[in-house]
Amino acid sequence: MKKSHYSESEIITILSQQDAGSKPGDICREHGISQATFFNWLIKIQKETK
Repeated sequence: MKKSHYSESEIITILSQQDAGSKPGDICREHGISQATFFNWLIKIQKETK
């Protein structure tokens, strides 16, 4: 499996921008990631926090 370009703490910081009210599309453009990656990260983090 390919190693992520982003650390887990960076991923959490990126995802937390959505909680602050930013739109996922804007966040993805800002960080150069696809929306699919964004939502895969979101699902992964949600599963880990359950």
